[in-house]
Amino acid sequence: MKSRIGRIEHFKNYPIEAQSDVFHNLIDRGRFTEFGLKHGFSDIKSIKDFQERVPVVTYEEYFPWLERVLRGEKNITWPSEITWFSKSSGTTNARSKFIPVSEEALHECNYRGGRDILTLYVENVPNTQLFTGKSISINGSLHPNPYNENVQAGDVSAIITRNLPKWAEYFRTPPAEIALLDKWEDKMKYMTRHCVHENVVAMLGVPTWGVVLIEQIMEAVGAQNALEFWPNFEVFFHGAVSFTPYRSMFREKLFPSASVNYMESYNASEGYFAIQDDLSLEDQMLLMLDYGVFFEFLPAEEWDKPFPRALTLEEVELHKNYALVISTNAGLWRYKIGDTVKFTSLYPFRIKISGRTKHFINVFGEELMVENADQALACACEESAVELKEYTAAPIFMSADAKGGHEWIIELAAPPKNPEAFTRTLDTRLREINSDYDAKRQKDMALQMPLVHFCPQGTFLKWLQKNNKLGGQHKVPRLSNERKLLEEILELAG
Repeated sequence: MKSRIGRIEHFKNYPIEAQSDVFHNLIDRGRFTEFGLKHGFSDIKSIKDFQERVPVVTYEEYFPWLERVLRGEKNITWPSEITWFSKSSGTTNARSKFIPVSEEALHECNYRGGRDILTLYVENVPNTQLFTGKSISINGSLHPNPYNENVQAGDVSAIITRNLPKWAEYFRTPPAEIALLDKWEDKMKYMTRHCVHENVVAMLGVPTWGVVLIEQIMEAVGAQNALEFWPNFEVFFHGAVSFTPYRSMFREKLFPSASVNYMESYNASEGYFAIQDDLSLEDQMLLMLDYGVFFEFLPAEEWDKPFPRALTLEEVELHKNYALVISTNAGLWRYKIGDTVKFTSLYPFRIKISGRTKHFINVFGEELMVENADQALACACEESAVELKEYTAAPIFMSADAKGGHEWIIELAAPPKNPEAFTRTLDTRLREINSDYDAKRQKDMALQMPLVHFCPQGTFLKWLQKNNKLGGQHKVPRLSNERKLLEEILELAG
């Protein structure tokens, strides 16, 4: 760990050089693949050459290449054999996305990220007792690849668990045979029975599923909080969704102790990208620059252009929204992942996830991002003394006799005593943090006061279950420019 800290410090001090090394290594390794031959990798000498020859692509645009890899063809976008595919939530041309996971990506990116989060945690908490107990990992499951029965696909956490060395099992719980169960209800039942008796000191996973598991155990044993059955619990390593709406629930209800730490990581189906390197900096993560991932960034004004101009690290600015574009050691080339980030620090380069390129509301020019919604809801929940479980929002479209607005479905642990006050706080905070939203709300000019529905507990879980999205990294889209999701959940809420 000490030697690794030295290498992390090196890329923090020389970030542009670190990314240049990754870039040239990727080009060299991809040179004789079909993709590399088509795009003239042998003649690429600079990042500028690369950007001129290779287009920025979405999953749908890149799928013809990926489909060939999925069917078992070799040396298509990456030279080594692809034996795993990470499966993530649906896209416009299919129910699921299948992302290649090479041996290089598994070891140089995912495993290195897993080791680095421990390394950076120990650097922050040198007296840690993390290695005296076990960590809970809330995984997805594995499934046959529908294109090739000899290759498996599944949640990236399940792929990592399946490939862990034997010694790692000593430090984790539940056993792999439980962690990789396909049926989520069975998995939670067995995890509840097994994990309650373990000396659990850490948890890794999506906050949503962490809450579900902990509350299920609390109910089973009649506990008021998780420290009653895990007294030595020390840290929750979280990711995939913003922790802002969940922070008060974890700190005040689930783990009511100042000695419990929280550490964020950015680990997507496409790779491991960033880790919180300083526990005092909430919602800020260090961009990990030596994982075999070359990063580019699309400014908001370039998102919808057919030939967008992407920026490199040395060109980015603080506090601006960028869509993330990656080229990786699994054969993704200038791939638009769909996430948006903001830089909170330059030299070292730290980011926060601000949302998704498709998960925002901008029907009336309000440019409401997930980051805005998370902050405003956290404020409304705090003032109303309630705990947020889930939410989603969509536009109310203008009609001949009605103005536009936003409609929200919010699931709380208990309903607010004053729903109107909750809605007013939500609206006021959104106006404070988003000037475009505020301008449209002036005198109800384009946007009316938000319409908020407080749904029964379990409503969002029903939607996930109905759509076969229980567990793993599956999550409900927070914001949408159209109403299909919102109306589906409204129907379930009755």
